[in-house]
Amino acid sequence: MEGIIPLWKPRGMTSHDCVFQLRKILKTKKVGHSGTLDPDVDGILPICIGKATKVVEYLQDSNKIYTGEITLGFSTETEDASGEVVEVTPVISPVSDEEIDEAMTQLTGKIKQVPPMYSAVKVNGRRLYDYARNGETVERPIRDANIYSYRRLSESVYNEVKQTQSWRFEVDCGKGTYVRTLSVDTGKKLGFAAHMSDLTRLASGGFSASEAVSLDMVKTCAEADTLDQVLYPLERALSSFKRIDLSEQDYSVIKNGSVVPHTFFKEQVKGEIVALYYQDKAVSLYADHPSKVGYLKPMKVLRND
Repeated sequence: MEGIIPLWKPRGMTSHDCVFQLRKILKTKKVGHSGTLDPDVDGILPICIGKATKVVEYLQDSNKIYTGEITLGFSTETEDASGEVVEVTPVISPVSDEEIDEAMTQLTGKIKQVPPMYSAVKVNGRRLYDYARNGETVERPIRDANIYSYRRLSESVYNEVKQTQSWRFEVDCGKGTYVRTLSVDTGKKLGFAAHMSDLTRLASGGFSASEAVSLDMVKTCAEADTLDQVLYPLERALSSFKRIDLSEQDYSVIKNGSVVPHTFFKEQVKGEIVALYYQDKAVSLYADHPSKVGYLKPMKVLRND
């Protein structure tokens, strides 16, 4: 069994919980997810099965699309709605939607982020959340993030009693972006403590919400022996790479992971990763050899049977 399941992760479950459940449903240990979603977040979570686990990293490298809500007025230790309140800045009078749009525009493009303390980023060999849970502080690394689009989806709502202000948003972002931090930084641009009060992931790894399936649906298909209805080929993860189709003779060389000259293929390959296919199946990824000029070597062998 191999393929990718575009799972819709429900709220209340961790990404690992989903992997654990699928291992039981599919009766296989070779299951891996393509990017952690927090327990309070729902949305698309591509899960790789069998040989498809070899392409997890390429799903992780893809851009993600989220929809959620930002609330001004207070911030939390986790930067989302589940954490303890750490700062309160009452919104005495509402901020205009035009000001909100301007702040969001300033956070579009290539930006810098400091990952939240409650995150899996490693510092000195330990996860940041380990430091946070022990009440320790540590200098966090500044990371680059790519925000392709970031826009307000609704009119903002001012709560005069709670002295908060909230609005819905959508963001299309690159690998490693912390949407919680983006929400907090938006509040800072507006002069208020803020947090991400809701989040759903609509797209990841080239899969969209319209393709997503539930754990119950996977279980039903497994019991009915119709898993092909929810399994997508691992080739879906390789769409960004140039494709080269191999002849039988070419494949007899490539399947053993041989180093080959740039001129081995009908079209010259240089300076890029290429996905090699045989009989419409991806068999390996090749790229320039790091030390042999003019040669290519396998980055990853996907199939050789």
